[in-house]
Amino acid sequence: MPVSATNISEFAAQGLTMARGLFNLDEVEQLRRHFLWINKNHRRVSDNITDESDPLAKYPRVGQPHRWDETSLNWMIDRRLNEWLTAILGREPYAVQTMFYYKPPGARGQALHQDQFYLRVEPGTCVAAWMAVDRCDEENGCLFVVPGTHNIPVLCTVDADTDVSFVNDTVELPPGFEPIPLIMEPGDVLFFNGQLVHGSYPNTSADRFRCAMIGHYIVGEAEAVAKWYHPVLRMDGSEVDFGVSEQGGPCGVWVDRDGEPVAVLEGIETRQEHRSRGRD
Repeated sequence: MPVSATNISEFAAQGLTMARGLFNLDEVEQLRRHFLWINKNHRRVSDNITDESDPLAKYPRVGQPHRWDETSLNWMIDRRLNEWLTAILGREPYAVQTMFYYKPPGARGQALHQDQFYLRVEPGTCVAAWMAVDRCDEENGCLFVVPGTHNIPVLCTVDADTDVSFVNDTVELPPGFEPIPLIMEPGDVLFFNGQLVHGSYPNTSADRFRCAMIGHYIVGEAEAVAKWYHPVLRMDGSEVDFGVSEQGGPCGVWVDRDGEPVAVLEGIETRQEHRSRGRD
């Protein structure tokens, strides 16, 4: 599936664009079976979940598998992902993270957040490639996004409702900003900007997983990223020398300006209205 001018302008205007069927069903099924084997036989990330009745205790997400798993590395630097990322970003990115989410029936989601809060790319931001391994819909906890929020700064976090989220922090949205669900089929890949607010709700289905493979990349002009995302890789898999960014720092808050929500960082207005501007 080639990248179109519409995809490029959509990413610039809204902070996200979708590549439908970028990976075929056979590839996706092989990846699913591979990670079911990893869940049973290999290392896993617990996310500090100690309640054995929690579905995520049995199927916790797998963090950074590309560092020890060739299948994950090959997916991360796949030619198709590189072509799309290069087209929407204007230059080839660097690769820094992989994750596999199982999200079994009954599992909690992840509260609204921004990826840049964690990666702290400097200058610029990160970008995600989020591939559906199963059909993703509202019943089994599909991704929700807030188009246009790629133009706001990293927001200050507040406590999340851990009855529905496996992480304990989130960001708040003012009136007029509404998360929308993205229905995806296996092999679809969503590319979105690291500032884009996104998250998901619990999997309320009786027997359906919502597995997903995610890669995180950073814009080619960046010079530093948080230490947890080193080593930084070129899209040919080779390592590149990269700076370490500081964690923390100022964050954005919402204020009212003439009846419109504005995200303010250290007194600087960074977004004045909620609308698409041809633009995560």
